[in-house]
Parts: sequence; C-alpha cells; structure tokens
Amino acid sequence: MTQQPQEGFDRSMEDALAWMKAVQQRLQINDNTQGPRAALEARLRETEKICQLEPEGRVKVDLVLRAAEVLLACCHEDQKPEILARLRDIKALWEETVTYMTHCHSRIEWVWLHWSEYLLARDEFYRWFQKMTVVLECPVELQLGLKEKQWQLSHAQVLLHNAASQAVLLDRLLEEAASLFNRIGDPSVDEDAQKKMRAEYDAVKAKAQDRVDLLERVTREHEHFQAEVDEFQLWLKAVVEKADSCMGRNCKLPPKQRLSALQDIAKDFPRREESLKRLEEQAVGVIQNTSPWGAEKITEELEEMRKVLEKLRVLWEEEEARLRDLLKSKGAFERQKRQLEAEVGEFRKGLQRLAEEGLEPTAKVGTEDELVARWRLYSATRAALAAEEPRVDRLQAQLKELIFLPHDLQLLPESVVAAIQEYQSMKGRSTRLRNNTGVELWQRFQRPLQDLQLWKALAQRLLDVTASLPDLPSIHTFLPQIEAALAESSRLKQQLTILQLKKDLLSCIFGQERATALLDQVASSVRDRDLLHNSLLQRKSKLQSLLAQHKDFGAAFEPLQRKLSDLQVRVQAENGLQPDLPGKQAQLSRLQVRSLW
Repeated sequence: MTQQPQEGFDRSMEDALAWMKAVQQRLQINDNTQGPRAALEARLRETEKICQLEPEGRVKVDLVLRAAEVLLACCHEDQKPEILARLRDIKALWEETVTYMTHCHSRIEWVWLHWSEYLLARDEFYRWFQKMTVVLECPVELQLGLKEKQWQLSHAQVLLHNAASQAVLLDRLLEEAASLFNRIGDPSVDEDAQKKMRAEYDAVKAKAQDRVDLLERVTREHEHFQAEVDEFQLWLKAVVEKADSCMGRNCKLPPKQRLSALQDIAKDFPRREESLKRLEEQAVGVIQNTSPWGAEKITEELEEMRKVLEKLRVLWEEEEARLRDLLKSKGAFERQKRQLEAEVGEFRKGLQRLAEEGLEPTAKVGTEDELVARWRLYSATRAALAAEEPRVDRLQAQLKELIFLPHDLQLLPESVVAAIQEYQSMKGRSTRLRNNTGVELWQRFQRPLQDLQLWKALAQRLLDVTASLPDLPSIHTFLPQIEAALAESSRLKQQLTILQLKKDLLSCIFGQERATALLDQVASSVRDRDLLHNSLLQRKSKLQSLLAQHKDFGAAFEPLQRKLSDLQVRVQAENGLQPDLPGKQAQLSRLQVRSLW
C-alpha cells in the first residue's frame, strides 16, 4: 500500500532537486560582475529571468510537501524519520536557492546601477568639458576699451572658478571609477582611463588659467595707461581753467600779475611734454591688445591731448605778447576811452531831449483828434530814434575796438553800454506807444461799424415785428421805435460819411491795405444801412396811414353807437307781458316801427 505514495514522493523530490540544481548552475554561470557593460547587462537580464522562476520552484517544493504528507500518513513509523530528514534537506536547499537567486540578482543589479550612475556623472562632466573646450579654444577677442577688458577678465575668472569647482566632481568620479574597476575590471574605468580624465581636466584648467593670466596682464597694462591718461587730462583741465582765469574777459588781475601767472603755467610745459611722450609709447602696447575701433579712440584721445597742449602753448605765447603790448599801449587806450565817453555824453543828452519831448507821460487822451496828434508825435519820436541808429553802431564799433585793445577790461567805459541800453529801451517804448495809440485809433474808427451792426439787428427786428398789420396799440408802440431807429440811422450815416473822407489819414496810420479793407467795409455797411433805412421809411409811412384810417373810422362810428344804445334801451322797455289783446297789438306796432327805424 505504501509503494505508490513512495514513488510519488521520490519522483517529486527528484524533480525539485533537479530544478534547484539547474537554477543554481545558471546562477553560478551568471554570478560575475567582471567584464564589459553589455555582458553585465546580459547577466542582469538572465538573473532577472531566473528570479521570475521562483513561483515554479515553489510549486515543485509544494508538490514534494504534499507527497510527503501522503507518504507519512501511510508509511511505517520507522520510515518517518528518514522522510522528515529528506524534507528538511529539500527545504534548506530551497531556502538556499531562493537566497542565492535574490543575492546574485541584487549584486549584479547594484553593480549595473552603480555603473549607470557613474556613466551619467561622467557624461555630465564631459559635457562641461566639451563646453569649456569650445569656449577656451576661441582666441581672446580684442576689446574696445578698459571697461570691456575688465568685463572680459571677469568672465575669464568666472570660467576659471568654474573649472576649479569641477575638481570635487572629478575626484568623486575617479573614486567611483576605482571602485567600479575593482568590481568589473572594465578598461573604461581602469587607471589609464582615470589618468586620461585627470589629464584632460588639468589641460582645461591650465587653459582657463592661461587666459586669466593673459587678460590680467592686458587689463593691468590698460589700467595703468588709463590712470596716467586721466592724470594728464586732469592737469590739462586745471591748466585750461587757470589760463581762462588769466586770459578771459572776466579776469580782474592787472596785466603784470596776469603775465606772471601765465609764465608760471609755462614752466610746467616741458615736464608734461615728456609725460605725453611716455603715454604715446605706452599706447603702442595697449593698442596691440585693443580692437581697431578702441585703438582708433586711444589714438584720437592722445591726438586731442596733444592738440590741447599745443593750443595752450600757442595761446600762452599770444597772450604773453598781447599783455606786453598792453603795457605799452595803455596811454593810447586812455585817450580813445576819453574820446568815446565824450561822444556818449553828447548822445545821451540827445536821448534825454527826445524822451522829454516825445515820450513823457501825459493826461489820458479823449478825442479822436487828440489821439491822431499823439500818434503823429510818437511816430516822429520813433523816426528820430531810427535816425540815431548809425551813431549807435559807431559807438558799438568803438567799444569793440577798446575791448580788443590790450588793456584791463575794468577800465572800459560802462556809460557806453548804459547809453546803448537806454537807446534800445526808448526805441522799444516809442514803438510800443505808437502801436498802442494805433490800436486805440483803430478801435475808434471801428466803433461806427459796430454801432451800425447793432442798429441793423434792431431795424431788422422792427421790420419783422411790423410785417403784419398790427392793431392800434401796437402801432402806437412800434411807430416811435421806428422813428428813433431812423434818427439813429441818420447819425450813423453821418459818422460813416466822415470816416470815408479820412482815406489819407487811415492810409498813413494803418497802411494802404488795412485802410482799403476798412473803407470797403464802410462802403458795404453804408449800402446795407441805406436799404434798411428805406425799408424803415416805408414801414413808417404804412403805419402812419393805418393810424389815420383808425381815426376816421372812430369819428363815423360814435353816432351810430349812440343810436344803437338808445334802441337797445327801448327794446328792453317793451320786453314785458301785456294784460289784454289791445295792449299786445299796441306793443307789436311799436316794435314794428322801431325795427324800421
């Protein structure tokens, strides 16, 4: 009875043992981390497949356990220890196989992952390396000026700092490479590969350092050159300011002190000439390390400093000669100055006379004739001032001659400037007064036209209101208004006629064009006035005729009105009822007689 369970148990044991032995053999074949990455990856996939077989092995072990249960249930007691011992062995072998599967796969997977992370870090390093190589392979570009060179140096220093900061990553990579090499033995991470990576990094860092050293030398050279240029320009600016204080028109120093100050300035010229020559020699080296445009600017700057220095030398020589001539010609200057002051005094007397006669303030002008007389006075004063223009030009020319003579500017006669300013003020005042008077006259001459416009509006309104036949009260209201408008029309006609007779005066004051335009406007206004005036005369006659008709009708209507009133009283008296037939017949006869009446 136990033969069949025994055979099942033995068969399941053999199958499970064979399966575990085969798995362990496959694991032993793949249990290796040495070699290239492709082989490691193949072993990783193989161990992964082996690990996926674990459920199959567990099924085989379970079959052994179920067969053992069946056998133990029917076997003799003396056979059970052997069966249980074989079960313990198969369980131990299964645990060992599962552990071996897990550890083998995990070990290979860890090495593969470690290698992958190393490759990622190495690729990142080489990307940085390639980028730095491309940047450093480009030749150093020539810059425009000092500021650009300083920016370029700063950028190179950033690159060098970046290269230095990569040393930590490189050390880590080399450590990882050494660790991997101990596990995989691949040539890609051996000592030669590590030395090559170190050598490439050192080469890049050396290039970055060389670039920084070169740019530091170029920048320091330009900084030193620029500092000396700035110093020379400060000296030039100070010398120019000092020369201006000695040579300008605002200088208050006497000629001897000014000459001494100029000589002090000239003493420093030889030393500064040597400084400028040194700058020109230094500029040769600076220009070699500067872009063409920047080199052109440096050359122009040096040329400009040379020109300023030469100009200062020429100005100094000319001013020195002028001051020496000034000391010799001071007597001639004094004579010319006295002559100018005498002519200015005569000129100012004439200005005072003109101011008293033609520009003194007067009482406010009232009439048109007074305004015209005032305008003629201002015009005459303006013409007299214009006639003095040549004398003013002559005085200004003499003053300029004195200015350009070598003398102390403080000795110039201030009365000349004051006289010219007074003349210009009087000229402007006379023009202003004449123009203001002309504006007032224009307003006076425009006033009849303005009054006529108001009258035209009134007349047109009267014509419009009285267009239909009005009643008697309306006639009494509007007829006096029409008569007043006609009287105003006659007055305006007289004013406009007088204005038309002033053609010559208007042309003299306002010019031919404005006078013609004004007279044309007056003529047009007169024609409009005549038309409205005639219309008002006709409307006046019509209203007077209507008023006469109203008076005749009233005279005829009054007796008739009295008769009607009397008849109405009598009819009211016959309105009562009669007591009998004779009374009624008598009442009827009376009413018939009255109706005939």
